[in-house]
Amino acid sequence: MQLEKIFKLQQKGTNVRTEVIAGATTFATMAYILAVNPNILSVTGMDRNAIFVATALAAAVGSILMGLMANLPFALAPGMGLNVFFAFSVCCGMGYSWQDALLAVAVEGVIFVVLSVTHVRQAIFNAIPEVLKKAISVGIGLFIILIGLINAAIVVKDDSTVVALNDFRTVDPAVRMGMILTIVGLLIIGILHIKKVKGSILIGIVVTWVIGMILQGVGVYVPSPDSGMYSLFPDFSQGTQISSISLTFFKFNFSRILEVRFWIVVISFLFVDMFDTMGTLIGVAMKSDMLDEKGELPRLTWALLADAIATIIGAILGTSTTTTYVESSAGVAEGGKTGLTATTTGILFALALFLSPIFLAIPSFATAPALIMVGVMMIEAILKIDASDYSNWIPAVLCIIGMPFCYSISEGICWGVISYTVFKLFTGKRKEVQPAMIVLTVLFVVKYFII
Repeated sequence: MQLEKIFKLQQKGTNVRTEVIAGATTFATMAYILAVNPNILSVTGMDRNAIFVATALAAAVGSILMGLMANLPFALAPGMGLNVFFAFSVCCGMGYSWQDALLAVAVEGVIFVVLSVTHVRQAIFNAIPEVLKKAISVGIGLFIILIGLINAAIVVKDDSTVVALNDFRTVDPAVRMGMILTIVGLLIIGILHIKKVKGSILIGIVVTWVIGMILQGVGVYVPSPDSGMYSLFPDFSQGTQISSISLTFFKFNFSRILEVRFWIVVISFLFVDMFDTMGTLIGVAMKSDMLDEKGELPRLTWALLADAIATIIGAILGTSTTTTYVESSAGVAEGGKTGLTATTTGILFALALFLSPIFLAIPSFATAPALIMVGVMMIEAILKIDASDYSNWIPAVLCIIGMPFCYSISEGICWGVISYTVFKLFTGKRKEVQPAMIVLTVLFVVKYFII
């Protein structure tokens, strides 16, 4: 069978059905980017419809590249956080046009290609000690849970306590129902997972969505657009015609490329993307036991190269940095082990161009339980961390808490790497620190004062 030859399914201990379900699960948990990315990037003056097409195409191409080049189950799409930095920091804050910012993203991608081909990124990946790789998995788990709780409006911003539990009594009725359905969805997924039902996460997403539609049909759930709670039924009133991408395609402005501030923007994109991607690869690979006996990820070069090429293609199409998604862990949790999972996700993103009303109708309260459950599963890695050696344990804890508390995978990695190096060097354990870790520590410290 052709798929067996391409993806080596039997060798990986999987099959087409499992991989397709895993790919669909990953897609369901990250399809929100199709709605969110145009909303964020459009504040720069970019055309919303063109951004939607660019987002879907970048995710499709990036995920398929990852599947075919690296044969790994990691999906890609324009990254959250990086799109906010693109729109609000670079364009609105620093005064660059979106054409300038797109060029910065493309340049970042080219640098990534060079770093991947010369194995610099791989050396950094492999230099991170085993204890921090486990901690990264745990930190991402907590981070995903926080994202799920925020998406479900269960946890909200609070001026007094920073974050707080949303008030069931005073919140908008539609939001309240979404919170309740999130809990229902989590119970469904949890019960199915405990009973070892294949596809439990995807089933939970669909069932929660269907329950919501039923409740809307009988008038229990009433959409409230002002509160971000929309109709749960797909809206085909505008048809399924694909918008033109000409308004954002290859719209680079080279006039400011020699400015120092332009290169600070490039370095900022480079830093966040590099370590977010690295953290995601480590965390998801650790959860799925993909790392070899040396703690290295097979075909890492191809994975990093696919990620870099996807960034360049995304910038050409007209979107912010395309990166590996932490939501890939949802598909891995469903048994995804090969590139067929990522390829399936990519194909679904391509289909979303034609069936956008269906995919855009999936509510956040249906995908939030999936994120929470995946986070719970990733936290299991903490059981493998030895807490008896505090020169390992303290950096591990700092790495873990840095991700949810700073809302950034890369910041968690920074905290872990810096503290690990310092504790080892000043407690007589210098042999446990690779030279690359010392270099990373210096760069991370410098980063806090420059970027």
